[in-house]
Amino acid sequence: MSERWARTFLTAYRFAGAAAYPLVGPYVAWRTSRGKEDRIRRRERYGIAGRERPEGPVIWIHAASVGETIAVVPLVESILDYGVNIVLTTGTVTSAQVAEERLGDRIIHQYVPLDLKPAVSRFLDHWRPDLAIIAESEIWPMTILELGARRVPQVLVNGRLSDRSYKSWKKRANIAEALFENLAHVVAQSDVDGKRFLSLGARPVTVSGNLKVDTTPPPADERALYTLKRQIGARPTWAAISTHDGEEAVAAEVHAMLHKRHHGLLTIVVPRHPDRAEALAAQISGMGLKVVRRSKGDRIIADTDILLGDTMGEMGLYLRLTEIAFVGRSLTSEGGQNPLEPAMLDTAVLAGRNVQNFRETYQRLLDSGGAKLVRDRDMLAGAVNFLLTNEVARHEMMAAGAATVEEMRGALALTLKSLEPYIQPLVVKSRLKGANGR
Repeated sequence: MSERWARTFLTAYRFAGAAAYPLVGPYVAWRTSRGKEDRIRRRERYGIAGRERPEGPVIWIHAASVGETIAVVPLVESILDYGVNIVLTTGTVTSAQVAEERLGDRIIHQYVPLDLKPAVSRFLDHWRPDLAIIAESEIWPMTILELGARRVPQVLVNGRLSDRSYKSWKKRANIAEALFENLAHVVAQSDVDGKRFLSLGARPVTVSGNLKVDTTPPPADERALYTLKRQIGARPTWAAISTHDGEEAVAAEVHAMLHKRHHGLLTIVVPRHPDRAEALAAQISGMGLKVVRRSKGDRIIADTDILLGDTMGEMGLYLRLTEIAFVGRSLTSEGGQNPLEPAMLDTAVLAGRNVQNFRETYQRLLDSGGAKLVRDRDMLAGAVNFLLTNEVARHEMMAAGAATVEEMRGALALTLKSLEPYIQPLVVKSRLKGANGR
């Protein structure tokens, strides 16, 4: 594919919009489905603002979903200390709730516009951002091109490219380069991510580490925690969190294998997508196990086998109920989920071998003894059994994970240093406007 062809494609994309391209149009439609929209604020997805633009410089920060939103909260708070206005966009209802809970009215929250020219143009015409900061791997061609055409600096922070995404972009290297040249700076999570962005044409690229390491542990409602702990009592527990299809059944099978050996064992299963809870409860009950659902307010009693954590935003609650956590999307699915939250909360981390999306984080935990990878169900059962049986080994693993997280901190400071050349002129501009206003 020639560079000329790539630029022709992107020019056509910019003027025709995502709907003109079969690979992109369905993705945009998918993004707005699956119950992720706030129907009252749907107009924001078409770039129609729900608020007035404030006076002075505006920084637009985008974080797609819950994980990215939590990761950028400390960054947002640090930028707010400079006295610059922030418009934070997210793509889901739950991430909007996180923004409201953690940042309140200190920022302006909007739902991110669809990656269609009319929507993006309306959004940019209204907010007129002076700087755009995009978190992780949100590479939206139309948005990048429109910001580039308006000469708005764009910085990708906490940048990450999974194996699959990188291979996909490499097949379209000229398109990638024509897009990534619009980025003023890429702040990558790891050396591997940094090299990948460089090979795709991004300049300059620096490596900061993972912003998620610099976040606080996920919170828990103290009253709910107290209630559940009283119901569980002294029973041994372990958890399978952020699970994907097939992993819940594996967790239930592990429970069946171990519950006679560990009297009163309670297994906590937290599916990545709680909307699967009805089917999961029926499936696990069909295996002869007694299930209670957190969303129903069911009480944990003596013969309860499985607590199904089918709620959003309560990972901190579930992790505080155990000292052992298997992290999903790693045994029957690929890519893995982030192990940092359990490690932060002094939890021994187990996972399958398919953890490519968090390779560096897992490697650090494995090297320190804070995590262990398992091959299959039987190996998972053996690891859980060992940790339940050996308190000293379990506590050593928990401490190693927590210590590793502390050693990995520092991404926030490095990210702010990379952003400083773009933020400082806006700080000066804001202060001058304030002085003139007086």
